[in-house]
Amino acid sequence: QPAPGSIPSPEQQQVLCSQLEKIHTLFRRQLGIPLLDMEASYAEYEEWSEEPIPETTIKNYKKALQQLEKCKPYEEALLGAETPKLAEYQAYIDFEMKAGDPARIQLIYERALAENCLVPDLWARYNQYLDRQLKVKELVLSAHDRAVRNCPWTVGLWIRYLLAMERHRVEHSIISEMFEKALNAGFIQATDYVEIWQAYLDYLRRRVDFTQDSSKELEELRSAFARAVEYLKQEVEERFSESGDPSCTIMQNWARVEARLCNNMQKARELWDNIMTKGNAKYANMWLEYYNLERAHGDTQHCRKALHRAVQCTSDYPEHVCEVLLTLERIEGTLEDWDAAVQKTENRLARVNEQRAKAAEKEAALAKQEEERAEQRKQARAEKKASKKAKKTRIGDKRKADEDDEGEWGQEEELPSKRHRGEGDGVLPEEDMEVETGLFGRAEKPDGPAAPKEKASTSRKDVPKVFHDSSKDKVTVFVSNLSYTMAEPEAKLRELFGSCGEVVEIRAVFNNKGTFRGYCYVQFREEEAARQALALDRTAVEGRPMFVSPCVDKNKNPDFKVFRYSTTLEKHKLFISGLPFSCTKEELEEVCKAHGNVKDIRLVTNRAGKPKGLAYVEYENEAQASQAVLKMDGLTVKDHVIKVMISNPPLRKLPERPEPGRASLPPAPRQIYGARGKGRTQLSMMPRALQRQSNPMAKAENGMVQNSPAASSDPPAEPKKMSNADFAKMLLKK
Repeated sequence: QPAPGSIPSPEQQQVLCSQLEKIHTLFRRQLGIPLLDMEASYAEYEEWSEEPIPETTIKNYKKALQQLEKCKPYEEALLGAETPKLAEYQAYIDFEMKAGDPARIQLIYERALAENCLVPDLWARYNQYLDRQLKVKELVLSAHDRAVRNCPWTVGLWIRYLLAMERHRVEHSIISEMFEKALNAGFIQATDYVEIWQAYLDYLRRRVDFTQDSSKELEELRSAFARAVEYLKQEVEERFSESGDPSCTIMQNWARVEARLCNNMQKARELWDNIMTKGNAKYANMWLEYYNLERAHGDTQHCRKALHRAVQCTSDYPEHVCEVLLTLERIEGTLEDWDAAVQKTENRLARVNEQRAKAAEKEAALAKQEEERAEQRKQARAEKKASKKAKKTRIGDKRKADEDDEGEWGQEEELPSKRHRGEGDGVLPEEDMEVETGLFGRAEKPDGPAAPKEKASTSRKDVPKVFHDSSKDKVTVFVSNLSYTMAEPEAKLRELFGSCGEVVEIRAVFNNKGTFRGYCYVQFREEEAARQALALDRTAVEGRPMFVSPCVDKNKNPDFKVFRYSTTLEKHKLFISGLPFSCTKEELEEVCKAHGNVKDIRLVTNRAGKPKGLAYVEYENEAQASQAVLKMDGLTVKDHVIKVMISNPPLRKLPERPEPGRASLPPAPRQIYGARGKGRTQLSMMPRALQRQSNPMAKAENGMVQNSPAASSDPPAEPKKMSNADFAKMLLKK
């Protein structure tokens, strides 16, 4: 403003009016857009303006105010939410998409990406909107470039970028350079490389003018196809142990281009011959794909030849291939061709049926052998149990006879309490003797906490044995990994499983001494209750994870395994290693929820319930998991550096089963150990000199080597491994 009392010049007056008009324009624009605290802006404009506010501005202000009321819940949700606010932004984006204002849609996407730049799905939706709606070259390409820069591991973003560059007529050299960057991005699956190669090959194919017999673009396409096949064979297969293209889709597309667009069936046949040599000759659909290509662009002779080879090689659906061959000969073949086709198909189907019958017989024989082995094992266990019981009876009788002899001679029993001679009677009452002496005459304390436990064990010994009824397996679950020291397991488990349904019976398993063995059978009234009980698997009971599984006879189903967790790639789940053993589920959730909504956390423990420093964290979607990997990998938790990666467990090595038709070797004889077997910490008492002596030439005491008669004629044999019992026998013989 000019100084008070001064008269502005025309130039100053013009500048002043222009400045005032700019301020008016800014206020009108601000009041026409729905913003928070619009009422304060309107009051400020009303106070500042010397002229009345125009009617148009008031109308736009009221309209923006109405729109603000619609957007206000979403803005308040963003203000109250915690980072990264992905769900709140998604709801806001859906609202703006329904409204349809391109500027507001772009702005809300940019606001969301500012806080969630590592979420591939959000970038994909934004780029799709720009490609289909705005179609502005600079804006579209800039968004795609930012997307692949923030999420380079997502192959879908690279493919969209290549398509957008082709759509907006970007130079070929720039597109090729971008494709090379994509190959070096480091994708997490072998199939991702197949997809990016396929997208680039499609782009090169669209550049070729196939009306010309030969061109620079066509040669470039062919060299790219050859490079793609070699790249998948060497680079990708070396990294992932698979090419990612078992069906050879890239080579199939190459063959189609050669046959349909280049009229080069010779090259197409060479490619298909290469495809079949890669293990695809046994699949009927691969032969039929080749037949259809030959039918459309080749001749009948090659069609017939392909089908004859297919009949000979196909192992999955030979009937289908035989039918196609007969159809071809019925339409175009001569009588000789028809007879040859009928004979070939009949012979092939006869061999197939014979092979299937033999395979079924072998399968039945293996199943029968397995049942016989199971029965033998069961019988051996029963005999072993009976022999142990007889041995215990003999030991008890011997101890009783010794006690009778001692009573006859009037000798006193020496008690653990070291009572002196003359105190009390010389012979203990029968009840006291049962408490004082154990199974093998070892003294046990009659008082203390062991007395009620011994009483309970004695009461369980008297309970008659109940054999398992396999007809009730559908309403029964098998519970294991329980604590051996659990008191009254029936009452504890009845209370735990009562929420699933009516419990008919709980059969806890005890040993001969009456001690709980850590597993039991829980029988329900209804099958649905048993299915609900499976959800209690891994529930912590007295500090140990309780295992709950279906009740299945392993003798009849030896391959039955229950593993409730996925063993395949799960992009929304993380595997974390290096955690401190003291880390709890709540502490880990506090660390992980900063990067997304955590659905579940599983701390990996051993059978005793002790943590192993590993965990699986499940997020709502792949985007949140990807963001968490980048933010959490290498993070320090309680002085431990953790490693975070996408959950992709390695394949489990299954035990090798004998092939059908091959005679299985007899099982190796089990080595005989002592009466208690060989424990984990049992040391071999054999001297090292005897263990290492593999030469039949024995050393004499004076250090000279003595020749053995057998050593000169027989080849050196491997020394027989000796157990502690064998070594004890050897010492006793000396």
